[in-house]
Amino acid sequence: MLSDPEFSDPAPVCLFAFRRPDHTRRTLAALAASPLALATRLTVYVDGPRDASDVALIDEVVQVAQAQTGFAALDVIRREQNAGLATAIAEGVSRTMQAHGRAIVVEDDIVVSPAFLHYMNRALDRYADVPEVWHIAGYNEDLRDSRTLEGAAFLRFMSCWGWASWADRWQHFRRDPAGLIQDFSQQDIHRFNLDGAHDFWGQVLGNQSGELRTWAVFWYATIFQNNGLCLSPHLSYTKNIGFDGSGSHGVTNDTYLRDRLNTDLNPPLPDVIAEDAQALQRLRAYYTHRPTFSEKLARKWRRLRNTLR
Repeated sequence: MLSDPEFSDPAPVCLFAFRRPDHTRRTLAALAASPLALATRLTVYVDGPRDASDVALIDEVVQVAQAQTGFAALDVIRREQNAGLATAIAEGVSRTMQAHGRAIVVEDDIVVSPAFLHYMNRALDRYADVPEVWHIAGYNEDLRDSRTLEGAAFLRFMSCWGWASWADRWQHFRRDPAGLIQDFSQQDIHRFNLDGAHDFWGQVLGNQSGELRTWAVFWYATIFQNNGLCLSPHLSYTKNIGFDGSGSHGVTNDTYLRDRLNTDLNPPLPDVIAEDAQALQRLRAYYTHRPTFSEKLARKWRRLRNTLR
């Protein structure tokens, strides 16, 4: 039986923000609502402007962050030049990991449950000395057969919408599309794509061609190459509010909003350190599923309801 110690020193949180003050305010308020916030150190990393039009919004983001209360300590680190999210995440997470040995990571469009910090710290403590576990995810897709399940399961797949890890795992992170293309076999690619359920490998190719500049698929690839496991909750502790057209690519999509978030402060965590075959099958089914007419209608209704709020 794995130990489950009480956390006397909560893991630090790093929040990555850019030019969305309202989103940043909502993300900070949600984090501050956690019972563990008063014992948690928070660092807000704010990327620099791409051009002069970003400056006023970034100034407002910094003001929002500096005004936030409810944490043990709060530092705001602002870049003078724009680095882009991929570089900002890689450098900021590395800085926090080097200082504290572990980190909880959120971006400025991730709203968390009040139980999120408890879940993250409990999992970080539980699996700190289990080298097969590389990543703690706060988010999972809305899997129909998982909505009533408690706890979490191990998967090869990594979600980055509210996550945590340890310095001894993160130190292996590399953003190297050319190296992956050289190293991955066709069998590797098939497993990386959840046995053909979804084309995650296409993101690696997009980064190699210059069409994309992202980071998360490379953390997934790092975990995958090291045969690591990712803990994923059956019911999400986070939701993504960034697909409202405000992001860098102006994408609108309400698929990732959640009417209900996980509020379990002490979820049951798996003792068996292996990928959960049933959880994997549910995730594969989600990615290969074609929505029915009623599901499309429900999605349209949710979109309309959100516009009326």
